[in-house]
Amino acid sequence: MLSDLKIAQASKLKPITAVAAEAGLLDEEIEVYGKYKAKVSLDVLKRLKGRPNGKYIDVTAITPTPLGEGKTTTTVGLGQALKKIGKRAIICIRQPSLGPVFGIKGGAAGGGYSQIVPMEDFNLHLTGDIHAIGLAHNLLAAFIDNHIFHGNKLNIDPQAVSFRRVVDVSDRALRHIIIGLNKEGMLRETGYDITVASEVMAILALTSGLKDLRERLGKMVVATTRDGQPVTAEDLKVAGAMTVLLKDAIKPNLMQTLENTPAFVHCGPFANIAHGNSSILADKIALKLADFVVTESGFGADLGAEKFMDIKCRASGLVPDAVVIVATVRALKMHSGRFKVIAGKPLDPGLTKENLKAVKKGSENLEKQIENMRYFGVPVVVAINRFASDTDAEIKLIKEVSLKAGAVSACVSDIHAKGGSGGIEMAKAVVKACEKPSHFKFLYPLDLPIKEKIETIAKKIYGADGVTYLPAAEKAIRVYTEMGYADLPICMAKTHESLSHDKNLKGRPRGFTVPIRDVRLSAGAGFLYPLLGEMRTMPGLPSSPAGEKVDIDSNGKIVGLF
Repeated sequence: MLSDLKIAQASKLKPITAVAAEAGLLDEEIEVYGKYKAKVSLDVLKRLKGRPNGKYIDVTAITPTPLGEGKTTTTVGLGQALKKIGKRAIICIRQPSLGPVFGIKGGAAGGGYSQIVPMEDFNLHLTGDIHAIGLAHNLLAAFIDNHIFHGNKLNIDPQAVSFRRVVDVSDRALRHIIIGLNKEGMLRETGYDITVASEVMAILALTSGLKDLRERLGKMVVATTRDGQPVTAEDLKVAGAMTVLLKDAIKPNLMQTLENTPAFVHCGPFANIAHGNSSILADKIALKLADFVVTESGFGADLGAEKFMDIKCRASGLVPDAVVIVATVRALKMHSGRFKVIAGKPLDPGLTKENLKAVKKGSENLEKQIENMRYFGVPVVVAINRFASDTDAEIKLIKEVSLKAGAVSACVSDIHAKGGSGGIEMAKAVVKACEKPSHFKFLYPLDLPIKEKIETIAKKIYGADGVTYLPAAEKAIRVYTEMGYADLPICMAKTHESLSHDKNLKGRPRGFTVPIRDVRLSAGAGFLYPLLGEMRTMPGLPSSPAGEKVDIDSNGKIVGLF
């Protein structure tokens, strides 16, 4: 990590009004929150309606390892590099959840000289969007129990309430709770999810505007009646109030990078639970303002990027021009299965020594992720995020593997140490890839039965031999089919640590079967999400949470946030 002093010396932040003007926004189209952040009015879409879209690039990665691959750093650095070669570029990125910020991961603003700034604002409350989402969600939860308490005119089956509460903290103690202990309500089991797993978050990220937001919130199915009919937020007469709470949160946030490249920061759905991409609205505004828009999908290409294609692109009608897959030498060595990272202990020295056999074996994961993106007909550029210990022979091997697997280009990126200047080769490769003809296609048609869509993803994207369904999943699939929700896309909830459902299976696993534990409905967001294996919707804190290091110094400055 760079010191605060070096970052301050490198960064000459512009007033957000200047960043907005350079991006092509008018004064009346922004609402300023302090000096360095602002909300952007959706009215800009009306003004720029006739302007053609810029090129659309999604940044994804190999399967993550504890070492970090630098996907966000690459997203930011690529935007800066495109600006360096004379392109009007805008970055679209998610706001991080406070769960990981104070838990295992820390912040998500990028790194080195490729960061969104001010980093503290980005990683913490920003303009309050996540809080508004959590409040709107929990208002609906309160309305459910209140309706049952006051006579239950809708005949809701209390044991069939599927809607849980949310909080934006990793808190495993809240995964399963009992409510109604005050004897003023019905005693029942429920639980908490993390806010970024909320359907309200997913809806905000996928909505096309305020009217659509109101309609989607109303469609949320929260329970069934005693005779098996769905109960929605509209039935409970709360969708309007929820929309009111989100009237400002629907507007994208404008920030900047260390090199003053504009960045839209909006929404933060997890990619291992929800669809893992920033908002459609931010992308649409950026595409009208810029020559190139660089967005990022969460975790590996088997998660966020698959969902970008099959869920986000279906909802937006937008088509990507290129995909960037980020890899590192040491992460590919980890995927060979020959090394381990133990928390609190120094890295295995073998990770920093040349080992072509380990790189070759671990590159099977990269090959599979390239294959996954080629299913969608999108040109792939591999960005090798370079570390000082990487050797030329290791880099050469990864390039050879990438091109043989079908990438149109593979290049070295040094954007952590050099900012945009370290990504010029990558930027030129991306521009060239975007000039290729598009052959975009979805992985599956929506009219396939639910099980066939699940099995298509499991077999093609994960490389599974097959799928098994637990009784709860079988029941859910039958119920949702009978209710008329079979034509929705699938949002798989699985570990991000493996191509499979099992985090212990590294590299490119083979010979495994995916167990589907349950299937849940997000009717407002417009997808079904199966729970694979032990995947949970509420994370827990590690033994030494990142929040232990966060504090305020005597001058009121935040320290320990990274």
